[in-house]
Amino acid sequence: MKRIARLLSIFASFSLLTVATAASAAEPPLKFGVGLFQPDREKNDATYRPLADYLSKKLNRPVELRTVDSWEGLAKSLANGETDLALMGPWGYVLANHQAGVQVISTILYDGKPEYFAITVTSPKSGINTLADLKGKTFAFGDKGSTSGYLIPLHHFMILGIDPEKYFSKVIHTSHQAIETQVTQGVLDAGADYNRNRNAMIEQGLIKAEDSKIIWTSAPLPNDAFAVSAALAGDKALIGKLQAALSETGEALKSNPKLLPPHYTGFVSRDNAFYKPIRDAGMATGKLQAK
Repeated sequence: MKRIARLLSIFASFSLLTVATAASAAEPPLKFGVGLFQPDREKNDATYRPLADYLSKKLNRPVELRTVDSWEGLAKSLANGETDLALMGPWGYVLANHQAGVQVISTILYDGKPEYFAITVTSPKSGINTLADLKGKTFAFGDKGSTSGYLIPLHHFMILGIDPEKYFSKVIHTSHQAIETQVTQGVLDAGADYNRNRNAMIEQGLIKAEDSKIIWTSAPLPNDAFAVSAALAGDKALIGKLQAALSETGEALKSNPKLLPPHYTGFVSRDNAFYKPIRDAGMATGKLQAK
């Protein structure tokens, strides 16, 4: 009888494990969207696929990576359900939160810090030393979903009483990498960027430090948000697992240094309040409307 009871116990445990495994396998993949941080999609995918694989393993659930070309597009994809999770710029997050209840759960750390800076760059040969020297010059913003490339410099120009369309001889919108490249080449007089991108491009040999000059730096801004769709935000168990997995990336980097791009050192749990400076700038510029 004892032997039969033991066999029944083993069979019951095996059945429960089989049911649990089947249930896990039946869960649909989580679609993980990232912005185009790198110069091209192929490199971007290669850079962020290790994080998608890591999360898949931690959550015991498939996580599919998808690169979205613009910050604005990423915000929309998270809002409309095309993606479930996203690593996105602060302004893109605030837009998605405001429009569709998307929720931040963690903020990425860069050299151990959860903040960065918007900058305005020019060439040392341009003769431009301050924002006042930009009148009548050509200027580049990032796409309209960019924090440092659009929202924050636009807000600062408004504070100074500058209307970009009237103040500059020409205004374009392009990628951060293109802004830095075209400014150093003298194709553009100046443009909006962020310190992390400029530093990375110098390190990678894409531009030379001596060909780039910073003429304005913002107050500290919250780093990129790891956010979830409104549909997932109510799943407290999943959110807890996600936050735990993200908080452990710092330790995981020791054995898997390619888990995050260079200088990214992990994540720290943050909520919507951390992004208030971005929300305030959005309201001040009229890009966000009070509900």
